Amino acid sequence: MSALEIQNVRKTYGAVETLKGIDISLESGEFLVLLGSSGCGKSTLLNIIAGLAEASGGDVRIGGRSVLGVHPKDRDIAMVFQSYALYPNLSVHRNIGFGLEMRKVPTAEREKAVQETAKLLQIEALLDRKPSQLSGGQRQRVAIGRALVRKPQVFLFDEPLSNLDAKLRMETRTELKRLHQMLGTTIVYVTHDQIEAMTLATRIAVMRNGRIEQLGTPEEVYNCPATLYVAGFVGSPPMNVLSAVVGEDGLRLDGSGQVITMPNHLKGVAAAGRRVKIGIRPEALRLAGEFDGLLALKVDIEVVELTGPELVVTGRVGGERVTVCLPPRARLDVGMTQLFSFDEDALHLFDAETEQALR
Repeated sequence: MSALEIQNVRKTYGAVETLKGIDISLESGEFLVLLGSSGCGKSTLLNIIAGLAEASGGDVRIGGRSVLGVHPKDRDIAMVFQSYALYPNLSVHRNIGFGLEMRKVPTAEREKAVQETAKLLQIEALLDRKPSQLSGGQRQRVAIGRALVRKPQVFLFDEPLSNLDAKLRMETRTELKRLHQMLGTTIVYVTHDQIEAMTLATRIAVMRNGRIEQLGTPEEVYNCPATLYVAGFVGSPPMNVLSAVVGEDGLRLDGSGQVITMPNHLKGVAAAGRRVKIGIRPEALRLAGEFDGLLALKVDIEVVELTGPELVVTGRVGGERVTVCLPPRARLDVGMTQLFSFDEDALHLFDAETEQALR
């Protein structure tokens, strides 16, 4: 039995359709990340699962039971909010155990659950403090503890790390990953940060304009993007996209006169004369000569940036921008034209009109 089933869920506000038919089936123990830019509908979908918003159509089932019309407290879910939502006048101990207290759980059982959760989150020393005496990372752990202590069927996280600084965000992300591996909990997690999605998820649902563009494992979404939007949204720096026309001799790039040989795995997917978009990830490009038998791309270099672990090169092919990630010891100068090679499996092809991947 699926832990969570979302069946053709729709949501409208007057004439505006926010969700346009969402279908997801989530097995017990999965970590699903709803990934997308602001306004794509991911938080609306999370609120419908939680019962904080009503669906205009479709069904939501938790543990095989439809929860449409069921009060949030009776859905067997726990939610962690972006703003922590802690009670400022209560200690950490009471904040974690408050939900159990409201459900009339016996004191001894409640105390045991709070202590176990605090130990798991490594906040035993903070139990007597008030939220105002805690750092942002500690407050978020308390909010997570308040959800964990109830042991629900499904945990819901609404951008829980967005209020933390970069270092704390990374540390808390690692803690969430560790907790999921230890507990095997079922989680639905909303974020616009693709790094969070890639590192945390067992499956990612990339959303756009109220629809799911692609649903798959992090590896599938990264290595085999289903659409041009997914290709550009997932990856840092994002995938390079170049306009081209399919010719008899290969892929003819707009504005530069360059021709890239059609890779063997893409031969026959597009007829001659068809307009396409070529996708190549920045890390797939290498200085020509490092490998034999690879495809090549000539780039006019405009900017060279050393980030520490890598050298990020920005240039142009015709009128379109290209980014290349190289080892930090590579030596390139602004203004030069450099040939970069790449393996044929690194080239992705998309239809220029539909933006769907051609396979």
